[in-house]
Amino acid sequence: MPAVSPESQASDALPSRRRRAPRGGRHRGDESFLLPPGAPTLVLAVPGAARPGAADLATELARLVEIEHTGQPARVAFLEGDEAGLHSVLAGLRGEEDDELEAVVVPMSTGPDPVMDAELHAAVADAPALAVAAEPLGPHPLIAEALHDRLADAGLVRADRIRLMTMVTAASGVIVATPGDATAVRQAEVTGVLLASRLAAPVFTASLNDESSVKAAADQLRAAGAASVVLAPHLVGPEPDAALVASAAGIVGCPHSAPLGAHPALARLAALRYVEALSMALAD
Repeated sequence: MPAVSPESQASDALPSRRRRAPRGGRHRGDESFLLPPGAPTLVLAVPGAARPGAADLATELARLVEIEHTGQPARVAFLEGDEAGLHSVLAGLRGEEDDELEAVVVPMSTGPDPVMDAELHAAVADAPALAVAAEPLGPHPLIAEALHDRLADAGLVRADRIRLMTMVTAASGVIVATPGDATAVRQAEVTGVLLASRLAAPVFTASLNDESSVKAAADQLRAAGAASVVLAPHLVGPEPDAALVASAAGIVGCPHSAPLGAHPALARLAALRYVEALSMALAD
C-alpha cells in the first residue's frame, strides 16, 4: 500500500465545513461538518446498559447528528452490558488496516465524570478497532441554551425572544443539578453562570448525588430573595442519576424541567467534539 503523508491524510479525513442556508430560529447561521467518505465513525457512548428509553434517546440524537451536521450515520453504543456494548460496536467497525482510525467515541455526558470517563477510555484502549475518545459535550454555552429551552418547555421560565413566545416567567431562582461530586459541580458552574445571564435571574449549582447540596442551593436562592425556585437537570437523560431528579426537586419543594434529551444543541456539540478529537488524533 503506498505511503500516505500526514498532510494528505488529514485533508482526506477531516470534515469540511458547510454553512446551511439561513433560516429562522435560534440555530440560524449554524455551521455543520460534512464528513468525507471513509472518515472514522462517530460513536455516541451512552452510560449504563441498553434499555428502551435510553436507546430511543441516543438513537434520536444520533439521527440529528447525521441530518444536521455530519451527513453520515452515527452509531450508538452502551458502556455496560452486552447489548450494543461499546466493545462489540467497535469490533464491528474494524477494517483491514490495523493502523487505520475507525471510530471517534463521544460520551453522552454534560461534563467530566471520572467513572464514565474511566469506563470509556478503558473500552477504547481494549477495542479491537483503532478508536479515540472525545471530550464530554460540556461545559459549553450550548448546554446553557439547552437548559433554558427545557425550562421554557416546562413553562418555568420565559423562552428567549427569538422564539417569540410569551410565557410568564415562573422562576426567580434556578438550581442547576448535576450528577457527580464537587468537581462536577464546579464544572457545571460555568453553565450556571451562562444560564443566569440568559435568564437575568440567580442560578446556583448543586450535586444531584448529595441532598444537602441541593438543599443548600435552594436555601441560598431563597435567602437572596428568590420567591420561586425551580430545578434544571444538568444531564442528557440516560444517566442512572436521572432517577434522582424528581426526588431532589421534592426535597426542596420545587418543580423541575426535563433532562436535556435529544436537543439540537447536543447534536451540534457531539459533531464538534468529534471534529476536535479527530483533529488531535491526526496531528499526533
